[in-house]
Amino acid sequence: MKAPLYADWRKEEFETVNVILDAGTAHPALLCEDGKRVTWREPCQDLPHSTQRFDSLPCVLGQLDLRRGRSFWEVEVGNARSWDLGICRDNVTRKGRVTMSPQNGFWAIRLYEGAYWALTSPETPLSLKQRLLKLGIFLDYEAGDVSFYNMTDGSHIFSFPKNTFYGALKPLFRLWSSDSGSLTICPGGRTPDVTIDIPN
Repeated sequence: MKAPLYADWRKEEFETVNVILDAGTAHPALLCEDGKRVTWREPCQDLPHSTQRFDSLPCVLGQLDLRRGRSFWEVEVGNARSWDLGICRDNVTRKGRVTMSPQNGFWAIRLYEGAYWALTSPETPLSLKQRLLKLGIFLDYEAGDVSFYNMTDGSHIFSFPKNTFYGALKPLFRLWSSDSGSLTICPGGRTPDVTIDIPN
């Protein structure tokens, strides 16, 4: 019998969460469609000033506050050409220049100019066996673990070194330019409200 894909059996230990884009955090160049799809819009939208909105990095966050337990969600990247995906602290800097790294509260991977990177400091190049079409993002809050999987073949892509999390974490989405393409959140489960206990 064929062995189960690693991502498939790991999904059984995590809560599939329903991620909805928070348009109030979206950079003016990003358009959030139905709360599930982010695309680039030109010209930029004329939006009111908000302390919650990204104004330099073209990012948008998910509405979820992730504070405990094991959560995961999937994002269809398809033919998108340049993006960052992962999680960040709720209180990350959203104005002016900021480097996306764990030291600054970001745990993400990137596709840029055909190459994949983990946004460590310095960045870590990633070798994938095939083009990534659907990405799984796994967060174990108490264990301080953020991991990424190729949901097409179930293979592990990257795990950040263990962290100690505090406060809320948010799903993170970024597009780079008008030719980046779009990112679509796959249908998910419910908003996490309990810590999942995994039997031994």
